[in-house]
Amino acid sequence: MSTPSRRDRIRPVELLAISAIVAVFIGLVVLMATRQITLAGIFLCVAFIVVVVVLAMLQLAASSDQDDNDMLGGHKTGDDDGFH
Repeated sequence: MSTPSRRDRIRPVELLAISAIVAVFIGLVVLMATRQITLAGIFLCVAFIVVVVVLAMLQLAASSDQDDNDMLGGHKTGDDDGFH
């Protein structure tokens, strides 16, 4: 089994960083609109969780053929249609 590349190891950190940036933005917008720190904190936390889940689901949906082959335990060939 090969070790994951640097890009594959950094990917979760990228998803968390993007989620944190979006959550801070939403928290600041709510804070400026309502001037309530607790409400802004709640929106920040909820936004962080929602963005993490959405990005993770999008990453799962956009898996490549190579990822699918690795999960299936083999490599697909062009003439293999799955029926025998």
